[in-house]
Amino acid sequence: MANFIDIDAETVDPEFGAPAEDRLISGTPRFRTWSLDEARGGLYAGVWEATPGKWRIEYDEWEFCHILSGVSVISEDGGETRTITAGDSFILKPGFKGTWEVLETTRKEYVIRL
Repeated sequence: MANFIDIDAETVDPEFGAPAEDRLISGTPRFRTWSLDEARGGLYAGVWEATPGKWRIEYDEWEFCHILSGVSVISEDGGETRTITAGDSFILKPGFKGTWEVLETTRKEYVIRL
């Protein structure tokens, strides 16, 4: 097992997905996820991409995100609304609830800790 892993979506095949039907608000967003590493204890890293649409999100996990491309709007229930674009980095903590709206296909690098 390598102890140095490039964050490069070209090295693995993507997994395909979409928001759960009961969370979909608008559009027909589609996801591609390139899982690049998984470690014991629930630690995951990779690249995720979504096409335009809006859906509800609820986080039980901690996630660091770095936006590579696109434009999205993340709104926290009862809190702020933020527009995120290429170069933005942020953390979503357990308990975060709100919506994610992709305005332009958005790609991010992520690290998730369960």
